[in-house]
Amino acid sequence: MAQAIRRNTASSLLATDGKPHPVQDTLLAVTLVLGAVAFITAMFHHLHLLSSWAGLVGIVTGAYGQYISETTRERFLLIIGLGASAVGFFLGMAHGGLFGGWIG
Repeated sequence: MAQAIRRNTASSLLATDGKPHPVQDTLLAVTLVLGAVAFITAMFHHLHLLSSWAGLVGIVTGAYGQYISETTRERFLLIIGLGASAVGFFLGMAHGGLFGGWIG
C-alpha cells in the first residue's frame, strides 16, 4: 500500500513541487495587488499618478518574480499581474504620466 501515500502539498497553494516558495509567493501577491490598483485607477483620468507608478512598480516586481519563479502556477498568475500592471501603466502615462505632465 505504499502507492496510497501521497505527498503533503499543502505548504503553498501555488507550489506544485511540494516545497514552500515564500519569496515567489510574496512577489506574486505584490504584483497582483499592484496590477489591480494600476488597472482600476487607470480608468480615472485624475488618478494617473497612482496608476502609472503602481503599474511601473508592478511591472518591475512581476518581471523579477518571473525571473525567480519555480512553478507554472506562479508564472501564470505573474503574467496576469504583469498584464494588468502594464495596461495601468500605459493608460496612466497617456493620461498625464509619472510626474503630472505639463500644465499649459
